[in-house]
Amino acid sequence: MTPDEPEKDGVDFRDIKTVPFHRIRRKVSVDRFARPVGSRGRMTDFFSSLPAVLASADLKDLQARILAARRDGRSVVVMIGAHVIKCGLSPILADLVDREIVTALAMNGAGAVHDFEIAFFGETSEEVEEGLPGGTFGMSEETGSAMNRIIREAAAAGDGLGHALGEQIIEQKAKYREFSLMARAVGKGIPVTVHVAIGTDVIHSHPTCDGAAVGKASHEDFRRFCGVVAGLEGGVVLNIGSAVLLPEVFLKALSVARNLGSPVADFTAADFDMIRHYRPSKNVVE
Repeated sequence: MTPDEPEKDGVDFRDIKTVPFHRIRRKVSVDRFARPVGSRGRMTDFFSSLPAVLASADLKDLQARILAARRDGRSVVVMIGAHVIKCGLSPILADLVDREIVTALAMNGAGAVHDFEIAFFGETSEEVEEGLPGGTFGMSEETGSAMNRIIREAAAAGDGLGHALGEQIIEQKAKYREFSLMARAVGKGIPVTVHVAIGTDVIHSHPTCDGAAVGKASHEDFRRFCGVVAGLEGGVVLNIGSAVLLPEVFLKALSVARNLGSPVADFTAADFDMIRHYRPSKNVVE
C-alpha cells in the first residue's frame, strides 16, 4: 500500500493532523550535549586511577582490546539505542568515528529520528505526557514529511535507510549536522545502519509514511549489517542502550554471517546499560 491508496482496514493515516515542529516542547537540545575530552585531556589519568577489580577491571580490559583491534585493522562496531542520542552522547561517538576507532554504527529507528531532529533543529525528545492527551505526541509535520520522503527515495534507489538519511543531512547542510552520527558516519565512509520495527517510531503514524519503503530500506540496512558482522573476526562489538532490537538483529546477523561461510568466532562483545537485560547479556555477550 502506498500513501495514496485508501486503507482497507484500520484507521486512515491521511486524516492525521500534524503540527509544526517548534510548537512541541522538546527535552533535549545540542547545548546540553556532552563534549569529547580531546587528545590533550586527562582521560588516561582517569583510567589509570581506576581499581583493577570487578567492573573497572573489565573496562580497562575492554579499552585495551579496542585499541588492539584497531592497531590490527580489525572492526569496532557500535550498536546503540535511541537514548544514547537523546541523552547527549552523540559527540563522544562522533569523535570516536573521526579518530577511526569506531568502524561501523547501527541504531534503531528511534535513534534515527532523534539524530535527524538534532541535525536539523538542534533539539529532540518530546514530553510524552504533554502531547498524548491531545494526540499531538509524535505528530511533528517537518520530521515526518522530511524523513518519509528520504526513505521513499532510498527504497526506490535501493539505498539503505541510515546512509540515505546521513547523506541528506550533509547535502541539505542541516544547521546542526556536526552532531549527527548518521552524517558523521557517511562523511567518514563507514557503514551506518538503521533497524526499524514498524509502529515503534513517530514517523510511522505520519500521513506520508510508506510502510513498504520503510521495510525495504531497513532490510537493505540489515543486509549491510550482516556484511559488517561477517568482518568482525578479531574485532569488538559494543551494545549501548538497546535492550531488545539491536541484540536480536545482531544474533540474526551473526547466524547469517556464519551460514555464508564467515567463521566470526574470535571477537570481543560488551554490553552497556543501566539494567542487565536477558537479550544483551545472552545474545550479544554470552
